[in-house]
Amino acid sequence: MAKKTIHDIEPTGKRVLVRVDFNVPIVEGKITDKTRLISSLPTIRYLVEKGAKVILCSHLGRPKGKPNPEYSLRPVAAAFCELLGKPVAFAPDCIGAEAEAAVGKLQEGDVLLLENLRFYAEEEKNDEGFSRALASLADLYVNDAFGTAHRAHASTVGVTKLLPAAAGLLLSKELEVLGGALDRPKQPFVAILGGAKVVDKIPVIENLLGKVDALLLGGGMAYTFLAADGFEIGKSLLDAERIPLAKKLLARARSSDLSLQLPQDVVVTPELKEEAPRKVVDRSEIPADWMGADIGPRTAKSFADQISRAQTVIWNGPMGVFEIPPLAEGTLAVAKALAASEAMTIVGGGDSAAALEQMGLADKMGHISTGGGASLEFLEGKTLPGVAALSDQ
Repeated sequence: MAKKTIHDIEPTGKRVLVRVDFNVPIVEGKITDKTRLISSLPTIRYLVEKGAKVILCSHLGRPKGKPNPEYSLRPVAAAFCELLGKPVAFAPDCIGAEAEAAVGKLQEGDVLLLENLRFYAEEEKNDEGFSRALASLADLYVNDAFGTAHRAHASTVGVTKLLPAAAGLLLSKELEVLGGALDRPKQPFVAILGGAKVVDKIPVIENLLGKVDALLLGGGMAYTFLAADGFEIGKSLLDAERIPLAKKLLARARSSDLSLQLPQDVVVTPELKEEAPRKVVDRSEIPADWMGADIGPRTAKSFADQISRAQTVIWNGPMGVFEIPPLAEGTLAVAKALAASEAMTIVGGGDSAAALEQMGLADKMGHISTGGGASLEFLEGKTLPGVAALSDQ
């Protein structure tokens, strides 16, 4: 069932509560990455131009259900004001008298940011009373926070039972791009999965089998698959509990037309430090007291060759410990191959997006998702609660 979007509602003169994802990194009062703020601009500008009274709500960090100045959204209001190019008022609370008073002052085209939703434990509990208090501030609701769409919280699900609810432009774009890749991909379709946790990626692999033409596995998760394939992996990251499942997935992939590639060579080190020794070894020669920390050059070339032939590529998770520069080569090789590719390139948020930003290649991608966890659950084929809750067309 198609969901209502911002184009299906009439916001002029209405109070519109917009769930945004302003959960940005703040160091010493300064926002170090404004990607999420920038991503929300099209929806907010659209509503402002339509003469809506725009009320933004978001969480920031994990304040554990009580007010904590360290997690205040006040500095975000100031930064967003600069990006939007117009004043952004700030309410020192997200519900109650202060929030109501701030909303009451709004004129058509004005923008207000409410204080951190997670200063109330009721937000994450999807509490009905909290949902009512939040919904009472507005006439319409718009969800533009793809990064929290996989959470059934008061601001993503509870308020939708009380207000007409539509998807914002960013949320609509995320669903269109990711959904299009899974349902109508241009072939060949290649998925590259990395990162540390096997448990996060196994459901994604299960959903992608039968959809992709090639599946390339790197990062810390690859060592569990190498162990399942009979290789000695030394001190490399291992999820022993998932070995039987990894064996089944390898067998399934190999009995199909799918090309599943594990690292052929790896960069190993005795410890994860920049000054530690490291060397490239074949996957069958990982020393007992060393660990794999990046894909090797042969694997990087093989992955790049697959990417060069693809028409659609999804990438989720770095190929190694990219935070340590000598162990970032594999991730950089994949990033460069994606940047050079003419395929539709989709990056699933989180560490992959951070790596691209760090390498200055983010603007060369077709689409970078704003939601790491949400994009993973979407790739697993799960229904996202924040999307399911929106009004049907």
